[in-house]
Amino acid sequence: MYVIRERMFRLGEDSDVTDEAGQPVLHVDGKVLSLHHRLILRDPGGREAGQVNRKLAALRPTYQISIDGKDVAEVRKHLFTPFGERFTIDVHGAGGMEIDGDLLSHEFTIGRHGQTVATISKRWLSMTTSYAVDVAPGEDGVLILASVLALDLAIDAEHQ
Repeated sequence: MYVIRERMFRLGEDSDVTDEAGQPVLHVDGKVLSLHHRLILRDPGGREAGQVNRKLAALRPTYQISIDGKDVAEVRKHLFTPFGERFTIDVHGAGGMEIDGDLLSHEFTIGRHGQTVATISKRWLSMTTSYAVDVAPGEDGVLILASVLALDLAIDAEHQ
């Protein structure tokens, strides 16, 4: 289980990701002045582990995910979702996953071929927002966490 916690006094989309014991896993550095809504994921040593970039020339909210300098996935919002939020995660060379959820309850799941690979619960702790992300064993944690960050960017963009 991971916790993505936004910083209370932040400039941009800076967040910290910890494991369930509270140990740092990633720091998310949001680029405030970037048109692409770029997030850089850094490991505890400060090395870049991945990026999330918004694609500007897309009809629907679309985010490119790169890990270790390689484009690995694209997260796209479905245009018509009358009963909740739905996103597709196209993993290059490995098929796809779906994010389904409800904005009102702030609960989401990521699934592949009918199997749940992660559950996401958005919570408010004092004045900050956090996501609890439970990733199934054997799944790529950085890819799942980057997908959750893309989901958060898309939801924030919709509300602005």
